[in-house]
Amino acid sequence: MDFIKIVILYLSSLAVFFAIDLLWLGIISKNFYNAQLGHLLAPKVNWAPAIVFYLLFIAGILFFAVLPGVDADSLGKTVLMAGVFGLICYATYDLSNMATIKDWPLIVTVVDMIWGVTISTVVAVVAFYIGRLLI
Repeated sequence: MDFIKIVILYLSSLAVFFAIDLLWLGIISKNFYNAQLGHLLAPKVNWAPAIVFYLLFIAGILFFAVLPGVDADSLGKTVLMAGVFGLICYATYDLSNMATIKDWPLIVTVVDMIWGVTISTVVAVVAFYIGRLLI
């Protein structure tokens, strides 16, 4: 896949991820996180590190899951690799928090890890089909 097609794939994947994650954080799970972590949450989102996370995470999904899956013409490989990638990334964050932040809720760790697998897999599946269209 040439550079322009990878950029198109990256930007479309970023848009899908951003839309789904904003729906999750802003509407679906907002009350959950407020109830569990309200005392730790900033009054406003610090967008700079959030954007850096989004940019890096999408690059990881494409590099570790989507491009290998498209190259192998295997949705199954894409799903497996994306799920593992999401689990490892979200587990790194949440398990580190459990290790270092007093009273970090186990339920947040479990929900976040499930969410990491879910969003990574959904974005990777969409990106897989976009990638197949681009080749």
